[in-house]
Amino acid sequence: MAGDMDKVFKALADPTRRRLLDSLRGEGGQTLGRLCAGLAMTRQTVTQHLAVLHEANLISSVRHGREKWHYLNPVPIDEVRQRWIAPFEQPRLRALDTIRQHAEEAHMTTTKPDFVYVTYIHATPDQVWQALTDAELTGAYWGHHNVSDWQPGSRWAHQRTDGSGIADAGGVVLETAPPHRLVMTFGDPDAGADASTVTFTIEAHQEIVRLTVTHVDIPSAEDLEAASAGWPAVLANLKSLLETGHVLPQAPWEMHTALRAGRQTGR
Repeated sequence: MAGDMDKVFKALADPTRRRLLDSLRGEGGQTLGRLCAGLAMTRQTVTQHLAVLHEANLISSVRHGREKWHYLNPVPIDEVRQRWIAPFEQPRLRALDTIRQHAEEAHMTTTKPDFVYVTYIHATPDQVWQALTDAELTGAYWGHHNVSDWQPGSRWAHQRTDGSGIADAGGVVLETAPPHRLVMTFGDPDAGADASTVTFTIEAHQEIVRLTVTHVDIPSAEDLEAASAGWPAVLANLKSLLETGHVLPQAPWEMHTALRAGRQTGR
């Protein structure tokens, strides 16, 4: 029993492993690729953290074909609660918990927002990867050429398609694992440390692909609103191009701009 508890406390001591448990508490049955989304680390590193959690019996996994689905096992945590927490005076603990919640809420007000979007595309992972990294294809469905050699540490530029070479956004490529994972900073060309981070995760299932875009450390509520409207519009155009060979008849982000202008006029 003592040895098992040692493993539990060792596993819970690491913030990345706690974040993985929080993710599985919110949604069970996640694949390795899904758990990696939003974590600025390699699949190998995440796999090592999952192994520690498995050893502590804090998670379990089930194979479905070639995928392994991970689930939270709350039993060891409940054993900790029963042994060290339950015997204490409950009113005092409730008061302390209220203080903790207020402190966390105050901290959360300064936390930069995140955005996650998932779409399913009738395509192969290689086709989706090419659509994300080919300058001509991004120009077709995004309205900007994404230009880079897509190697970790390289710059990338979100250049206008008018031939001016002007970049309206860009950043640094952080991680590439073709054709399944691309991580890069995203922001104004000179954003530097204030840039947000975008992760593309490409997962195949028979003849379709699940493309997950995770955008974290978004600078402001205004930028979050732009991301919440922009990513679905861009990915809808990408999906149409890969599935039909044509982008949508009108640029979808123009619809958002028109609707927003209409609401402002109404006010």
